[in-house]
Amino acid sequence: MADRLSGKRILITGAAQGIGLAIVRACLGEGAAVVLMDRDAALLARSVADLGGEGEYLTALAGDITNTDDVAAVVARAQETIGPLNALINNAGINVFDEPLSLSDKDWNSCFDVNLKGAWNCARAVLPGLLEQGGGVILNIASTHAFTIIPHTFPYPLAKHALLGLTKSLALEYAARNVRVNALAPGYVQTQKVVDYWNSFPDPEAARQETLRLHPGGRIATPEEIARAAVFMISDECPFMNAACLTVDGGLSVQQHPA
Repeated sequence: MADRLSGKRILITGAAQGIGLAIVRACLGEGAAVVLMDRDAALLARSVADLGGEGEYLTALAGDITNTDDVAAVVARAQETIGPLNALINNAGINVFDEPLSLSDKDWNSCFDVNLKGAWNCARAVLPGLLEQGGGVILNIASTHAFTIIPHTFPYPLAKHALLGLTKSLALEYAARNVRVNALAPGYVQTQKVVDYWNSFPDPEAARQETLRLHPGGRIATPEEIARAAVFMISDECPFMNAACLTVDGGLSVQQHPA
């Protein structure tokens, strides 16, 4: 086992699948103790079983990040099982894509409750412990939607833009107390959600190829590639990185038009 994250006690939200689960695997592989939080209890149980079951370095707790009581209970239980948390990865999120005037109030609220308020709920619950210990790390999983706009994806980019604002605000607020707050912005990643998106088209393979053509390298990221970036950002290898957003999108957001 490597030890880049030895001594890290990390809460990871949205951890039962996709990028979140890949981050869990990467953190465990680097010697961290990890608490997985996800609102899908059944999926969480299956994922933990695939990881070999709960143990000294792995705890799974079902909960909804939009519910402050759930978050408080998970943080309290996490500290009982693996010790005081010194890192939080806000990974949980949902896609809400629509045209502005077609969007319902329910979908607006869901988008912001999960993608912004949920991240704040978790940060607010963890921050007192980080400050008491003399420091720690919060990493918010944002998106290239946090600084680019794709038509008909409203209001998801608004929530991710706001998540960057939350990242920068908390980072400056607590920098003098040794708490680093950063964001990681993936582009397209080959998760089940992206596969489901391709499958929603009459010709899924054509949809897949269209996505790949957007990228200078002709491919999209794997969850494991995003996870490796997350490990770096919460490790002690970048102690002066604060209020920053690391983009991992293969150059997608830099390119004005596909070649």
